[in-house]
Amino acid sequence: MAKTNYYQPDPKTDLVLERIVDVPTELVWKAWTTPEHILKWFTPAPWKTIDCEIDLKPGGIFRTTMLSPEGQEFPNSGCFLDIVENEKLVFTDIFEPGFKPTPSGGFFTAILTLEKHGNGTKYHVLARHKDEETKKKHEEMGFHDGWNTALDQLVELMKAVR
Repeated sequence: MAKTNYYQPDPKTDLVLERIVDVPTELVWKAWTTPEHILKWFTPAPWKTIDCEIDLKPGGIFRTTMLSPEGQEFPNSGCFLDIVENEKLVFTDIFEPGFKPTPSGGFFTAILTLEKHGNGTKYHVLARHKDEETKKKHEEMGFHDGWNTALDQLVELMKAVR
């Protein structure tokens, strides 16, 4: 029986970001799982992340509050679905902590995978959406520019904390 690849992107509903970065996998992991680091890189400047809470376990909270340049706050909360240290982090805003469905129905699920690549990391994000409209909205919000800029900020930060 053929094994199903649950991480195969669906071009109709998924967005993908893949890059090789010159930061070790362990530091990329640390950047994603330490609230103090998240506050420094997670939101593309001039936006800021002003609050972060992480309970790193399946069903645990992943909450951030972003601040726009105009001073408007954008809280976002979800939970972790799957965690493999230094390899995979899956989180969603479709569920609240404890896997309780959100009243709003949520927006997307992110599957971050990290692979060692020489002295760096192959960084892959699969952003899954419930339909084409939601994917398009995320794309128009600047998924590619935003996530690439945030990754640049992550790399710069983690090079400084080595």
